[in-house]
Amino acid sequence: MRIREFTAELWLPLPPAELFPFFADASNLDALTPPWLHFRIVTPKPISMKAGALIDYRLRVHGLPLRWRTRINVWQPPFRFEDEQLRGPYRQWLHEHTFEARDGGTLARDVVRYAVPFDFLAHRFFVRPDIEKIFKFRTEALQKRFGVKDTKGRTNGSIRTPQEN
Repeated sequence: MRIREFTAELWLPLPPAELFPFFADASNLDALTPPWLHFRIVTPKPISMKAGALIDYRLRVHGLPLRWRTRINVWQPPFRFEDEQLRGPYRQWLHEHTFEARDGGTLARDVVRYAVPFDFLAHRFFVRPDIEKIFKFRTEALQKRFGVKDTKGRTNGSIRTPQEN
């Protein structure tokens, strides 16, 4: 099984203690997920976020309906949490979210380690492009939500060059 890695970073203008509550509310996943995935949380709300919490979703990938179950493995507010796919399309999906105080705000970093069936075909043509589009959408949604602007009034920020192995 080949393990891949995707990393995204984004600076946001709030300290970790003020930013983390947004990520601690699972219902905010809707705002961070592209509409083309038809993402829906099916776990009854409110969801108590903590180590061991389980969250069930439904979504569509390339038109195929999928069920996804996540477990929160690590919960260390306001600096870190990690979720793991227990059921879903990936052979492995570990998503670490970290929040580091930097330059008067927070460097939010996502590191995803994942493996897919039929990696030699699926990764290059479907999975990697989808992950990049999803995180681009997420970055833009977070920039809009938290008002990240450059001096010319444009939204600023980017996904760091993805790391792949």
